[in-house]
Amino acid sequence: MSTKVKKPELLAPAGNLEKLKFAIHYGADAVYIGGKQFGLRAKAGNFSFEEMAEGVEFANRYGAKVYVAANIIAHNENLDGAKEYFKKLYEIGISAVIIADPALITACKEAAPNLEIHISTQASIANWRTAQYWKQEGIPRVVLAREVSVEEIRQMKEKVDIEIEAFIHGAMCISYSGRCVLSNHMTARDANRGGCAQSCRWKYDLFEDGVDGSVNVSEEADEAYTMSSKDLSMVEHLPDLLELGVDSLKIEGRMKSIHYIATVVNVYRKIIDSYYENPENYQLNEAWVDEIWKAAQRSLTTAFYYEEPSENAQLFGKPDRIPKYNFAGLVLDYDEDTQIATVQQRNSFAKGDEIEFFGPNFKRFKQEITEIWDENGQAIDIAKHAMMVTKVKVDQPVTYFDMMRKRK
Repeated sequence: MSTKVKKPELLAPAGNLEKLKFAIHYGADAVYIGGKQFGLRAKAGNFSFEEMAEGVEFANRYGAKVYVAANIIAHNENLDGAKEYFKKLYEIGISAVIIADPALITACKEAAPNLEIHISTQASIANWRTAQYWKQEGIPRVVLAREVSVEEIRQMKEKVDIEIEAFIHGAMCISYSGRCVLSNHMTARDANRGGCAQSCRWKYDLFEDGVDGSVNVSEEADEAYTMSSKDLSMVEHLPDLLELGVDSLKIEGRMKSIHYIATVVNVYRKIIDSYYENPENYQLNEAWVDEIWKAAQRSLTTAFYYEEPSENAQLFGKPDRIPKYNFAGLVLDYDEDTQIATVQQRNSFAKGDEIEFFGPNFKRFKQEITEIWDENGQAIDIAKHAMMVTKVKVDQPVTYFDMMRKRK
């Protein structure tokens, strides 16, 4: 087991400014965001230039970086304004842009030659010779296709002196590296230009020779998800990527919730730090796995890392009995003398509820809500108004940016 590889970057998604702050506060070394143009997540919050500047300023305070995804597959009409866009990103202080389309790469190099470019997963990089090509083009980092194996990564690291960014957690696309036209065909929304309708996630009735193939399916059989993939999770196998020297470990999910981002980043931060404290004696803590399931939305898989997955290994039918949690509140303040926390409500909670507080560095504890007061000091039984500020009696100290969740 090698102890010489450098500590990798933990890269988290940030669909809006609030998510950016949570991702960094919970341990991300860098975040990737989308602007109003050229990105593949049109329905994410996405950032104005002013919000990007605020995000960069916040990240700088924590020693973190901000990357911008500009990873559409462009048509002629999508290229207008590209040079001005990249120049503005450089002026704001964005650390790198993530691009797939050669025309956009050229525009960036011409307009902002000192703005670092990372080649997006949309470019489907799955072999070392392609990585070598981009190295020769002056590109410092490639984001691998999600179909690569551990062994293929090993060859890339051995043969090419280039930074490797690989996905470790989040949604998988049933199409090759996300390059799909199903959404275009079914809804006229272009998946390769930010409008994916996620048609593959829908249920479909199956017919054979005009006969409904679902009529003989028992209740115990898989539901009619014929294309929807399980989610990737390397939480139990992360040392395999650490030992290979993968430079950036990427979490998918710019459209995921704050609770999801904070939970997943928190776990992987703990795993990375624990491994590097003592690589030879690293052991997986089952509590980290349990924590990941609190944010899971689908069954989990290691995807293509160890073998080409079978139908059952890749597609989900009836979902596992995944515990569902709501982000109930955000800690704004804590009074040590009274052991009372000021909590901003995010989802309804009431006296008698069992809740869990958690924060960075895998801090967490459970308790029952025994007392609640509104912002005027009036005792109440339930906090049911969105974003209302409450006071809650807590069993252990909490700090600003800690979160409170409740099982659904």
